Amino acid sequence: MRKFIERALAKLSKLDADQIHALMYDLAFEHERLNGVLDSLSDGIMVADVENNLIVFNKAAERLVPFTGTEGYDRPIWESITDNEISRFVEQTLETQESIRDREFALDRGGMTRLLAFTITPLVRNGQIQGTIIHVEDVSERRGREARLRRAESLASLTTLAAGVAHEIKNPLGSIGIHMQLIQKALSRIDAEEVDQIGGYVDVVNEEVERLNRIVVDFLFAVRPMDTKLEDRDLNGIVHDLLEFVRFELEEANIEIQEELAEDLPTLEIDEKYLKQALLNIVKNAISAMPAGGTLTASSRQQGDVVVLKITDTGLGMSDEVLNKIFEPYFTTKDFGSGIGLTMVYKVAKEHMGDISVVSQEGKGSSFSISFPVPQREQHLLNYEGGSNEV
Repeated sequence: MRKFIERALAKLSKLDADQIHALMYDLAFEHERLNGVLDSLSDGIMVADVENNLIVFNKAAERLVPFTGTEGYDRPIWESITDNEISRFVEQTLETQESIRDREFALDRGGMTRLLAFTITPLVRNGQIQGTIIHVEDVSERRGREARLRRAESLASLTTLAAGVAHEIKNPLGSIGIHMQLIQKALSRIDAEEVDQIGGYVDVVNEEVERLNRIVVDFLFAVRPMDTKLEDRDLNGIVHDLLEFVRFELEEANIEIQEELAEDLPTLEIDEKYLKQALLNIVKNAISAMPAGGTLTASSRQQGDVVVLKITDTGLGMSDEVLNKIFEPYFTTKDFGSGIGLTMVYKVAKEHMGDISVVSQEGKGSSFSISFPVPQREQHLLNYEGGSNEV
């Protein structure tokens, strides 16, 4: 098409009115087709001219990026973007004429947190920069799949290791415990000054044996299937009860509670005991992440055939490195943490045939979203009383 236009422009002075009309019609048709191609893309495309003014954007960009659209044609593109962090990023990148690939930002749109990846490259024609292309991709699902795959691989490896390690450790510990009891009985029959001192040593050994036993139990818990009993329950009621249970502790930590629980949610199949334990682990982590106080928000909503429960804090947030490991067994950032708490949360979500995702940025808090499938209730057809049962 470009060569056709070049040839037509070269002969423009020799064209009559009908030929010019036909040429304009062809150009308009090609322009509409190009717009159709852009609007059919699932990724957002924005184009700025050499003065950084917005000149082209597609429907995906309008859907994904919080910006004012056509109102921004006569001003720099970053002034049209309403999210401050993204606006500053675009401004700095365009003014320094850098090329950036896959810079990710978390946006809360319609109660859902989405991850957007921005790629900014120069628009080059005939060896000269004619402007800038901004490519926006919603990578939420991809990052979720990658995270789920990493967690599944981690748990699979741990499961393979668990049986052998637990067997090799528990048997010697059991033997040690029995023989320590025999030693204590033998010491009780000896009348010597050193008995008390030796008894103290024995007590230390017993404590360490018990501690190792607890480690093995936690280790097995992290990999064994849970004995869940799913029953029809009200999710909002469970969440409200848990928040009431920890309300005093949250108030003591100067943390405000906000409940944004949607009404008329369907009844879900839930193991109340395990779910409360999982939510308690999330709340405990939120308290640790807000040492100077803050806000803890619990929200619920139905999205198609799933119900999403979100627990959000305004705490310290997590780095990408920590975020990628939080569900791994024995990974913890606390001085005295076991590293089992969030592994248990992940397992509870899976036992409910749901999923869990986390969005967090350092200094901006964290948001845990647990999805629950809405049970598909079996429908029974009723006999038509006015009809006949005979064929």
